[in-house]
Amino acid sequence: MLMHVDHSVLLLIDFQVRLQPAIQDATQVLEAGVWLTRLAQRLQVPVICTEQYPKGLGPTMPALRALLPDECVIEKLHFSAVAGSGLFEAHGGERAHFVVAGTEAHVCVQQTVLDLLAAGRRVFVVDEAVGSRRNTDKALALERMRSHGADIVSREMVVFEWLRQAGSELFREISREFIR
Repeated sequence: MLMHVDHSVLLLIDFQVRLQPAIQDATQVLEAGVWLTRLAQRLQVPVICTEQYPKGLGPTMPALRALLPDECVIEKLHFSAVAGSGLFEAHGGERAHFVVAGTEAHVCVQQTVLDLLAAGRRVFVVDEAVGSRRNTDKALALERMRSHGADIVSREMVVFEWLRQAGSELFREISREFIR
């Protein structure tokens, strides 16, 4: 099954200031999250961003938060964004395809993904846009999510599936801005 802009929502999980310094390859993970956010906004794909206990872990990283309107940010206490946060009621939460990025891959990302799958959603986890404190935890989480039905994808897979075809002015603009 391919990702489609009309069925997708981008879910950014816990890109928070006190957590990011501990994440392996944090700069790459954040950069990929920003890239996906800008792409989603350009293609009018809704974006939902969660913050796990922001009093303790701080707000969303400034580079990402600057791109997001207040109404797309959801605070949560459960590790899974599905449990008790109003995720499905948020703009885009009703969509069938969840493209997921964030931290930590083996905690909040994994629990959210497993709950999304249990709720009947298709889930696409963007490999370079998820991270954990230890790479072994990330690898195990990706393996587990895949074994339960999540698709592990790259950000280029996302952009080309959302675009579907070349030859349009939109493709040329996106290619110049995001692919080259």
